[in-house]
Amino acid sequence: MKSKILTASLLASAVFAGLGAAPAMAQGVNTPRIDQAQQEISARIQQGMASGHITPSEAQVLMRREREIQFRENQFRASGSVNPQERQQLRMELDGLRAEVERMMNNRDVVTRPAGPGYGGNAAATPGIDNRSFDIGRRIDEGVRSGRLNPRQAERLQMRHREIQRHEAFFKSDGVVTQQERRQLRDELRDLDSEVERMAMRNERRGRY
Repeated sequence: MKSKILTASLLASAVFAGLGAAPAMAQGVNTPRIDQAQQEISARIQQGMASGHITPSEAQVLMRREREIQFRENQFRASGSVNPQERQQLRMELDGLRAEVERMMNNRDVVTRPAGPGYGGNAAATPGIDNRSFDIGRRIDEGVRSGRLNPRQAERLQMRHREIQRHEAFFKSDGVVTQQERRQLRDELRDLDSEVERMAMRNERRGRY
């Protein structure tokens, strides 16, 4: 399996350096209803994973779409004002994502998993890794909403997060995730988690939060 790890490692891309945080947002940039819709959709995805209606791989796709919408919102905010057309675009994209989540919740058979930690005999199952990956993605999104992370920092972190997800998908492609591969994924997620916290704390120390 060393060749799989070597190949996955070669997939890693260079990340951009984070820049300074943006100034405090003006009233015209606030999008409370859009932010609330994003939080509701994220919670619904998590609920779908817990119930078995949405698989971890499906959840990754949905969460990637949600982060893309979040990034677009950050781009709109960077101009100093989110105009009605931009707000309408974000609402339409969120409505489409919400509809996709509900389609999975309502039209898909529940994914049954054998009892016990690690999803029983499924050699490609990574429940602990999936849960931590989900939590880190949510922390990045919440960091942007709270102002603890600026859009450029969030994009850098999201790039690393997507890279780890690609590694996981590659490891699962042969139906087995070895202990060495699981260790690599856990190490990558631990490093990313630490980087999220470092960026947030650095912004606080510089008085940007």
